[in-house]
Amino acid sequence: MGLFWITFLLTYSVMHLYAFLKAKAAFAFHIATGIFLILFMVAMIFAPAIVRISEHHGLEYTARIISYIGYAWMGILLLFIPVSFIIDLYRFALYLLKRRLRRDLVSFVPSAKLSFLIPLAFSALIASYGYFEAKNIHTDKIIIRTSKIPEEVGKLRIVQISDVHLGLIVREEKLKRILKEVKTANPDILVSTGDLVDGQIDSLTGLTELFKEIHPRYGKFAITGNHEFIAGFNQSLDFTEKAGFTVLRGEGLTVSGLINIAGVDDPAGKLYGLFRDVREKELLSGLPGDKFTLLLKHRPLVDENALGLFDLQLSGHTHKGQIFPYSLLTKIYYPAHAGYLNLFNNSSLYVSSGAGTWGPPIRFLSPPKITVIELIHEDVK
Repeated sequence: MGLFWITFLLTYSVMHLYAFLKAKAAFAFHIATGIFLILFMVAMIFAPAIVRISEHHGLEYTARIISYIGYAWMGILLLFIPVSFIIDLYRFALYLLKRRLRRDLVSFVPSAKLSFLIPLAFSALIASYGYFEAKNIHTDKIIIRTSKIPEEVGKLRIVQISDVHLGLIVREEKLKRILKEVKTANPDILVSTGDLVDGQIDSLTGLTELFKEIHPRYGKFAITGNHEFIAGFNQSLDFTEKAGFTVLRGEGLTVSGLINIAGVDDPAGKLYGLFRDVREKELLSGLPGDKFTLLLKHRPLVDENALGLFDLQLSGHTHKGQIFPYSLLTKIYYPAHAGYLNLFNNSSLYVSSGAGTWGPPIRFLSPPKITVIELIHEDVK
């Protein structure tokens, strides 16, 4: 995790420096104001690390206050940067045009103050909207017709939740909203594809009881995401199991003779010496080939050697970028970063945009979702 924190702090520091210089150009404030703003920004840069340290030492109230302030600020800054940068590009384009045409275009150039206030107002407005968008849980529905579901059963309904990130910010209110949608879907099987928890989870008392209100006919199954290891693996595993999930770690099983479900660990476990390194091809080859095979894998990366051995891979992790335009970046790293995709050899992939939030408690153009997958025998109308 050392490399992650170094990269994060350097990138986040550059973003703050850019915002500071924009503010200084806009208002030309005095030294005292500048020092105050620098101290505030330094505190915000290190806020995520301070949150983790506070959690580790059991200072939950302190960690929660800092997380709300720090991550709300992060959301505003993440929105401010691209809008401000677009305005800077516009100003630069006018500068080049002015030199080429040898004409005074000053009336078309926004002032330094306006160049700061426009993106600031825009980011505050979008962050406010995104806060409420993050609360509004949507439901995706996928229908797959297959001969691998027994005709006498006719239909199996699977509900996927992913990236809930229960912790300091995502708490009981948000979980109730998510589970309300799950209950409405009335699943035969409930699966969690990782990052159910986030951060230290000692005090998430009562949340397991909410999960126990969900009683799918054929059970609840979960896998690890990267945050299960970050949060503290033993705590995460204990929480997930108390919530009624069977955790699959490089394991597969046939549920009630109807469907194969296999799950693999997230590679983040390697950093902690906890990763169960099981080859997907070997894992899936050991399951009955005449049954529909569901592969649970947190990151939307497909093992080409396993194609044809699973029917549907369910993944998450990307949050679909969570805040536009950062979805453009996640799509570069994970080309299949959201939605349903047909692969090869009759395999397919579905990537959930997630039900919760990481960091800023906001979403923009990436609504939180649960997913309902209906497996229907091909002859059933």
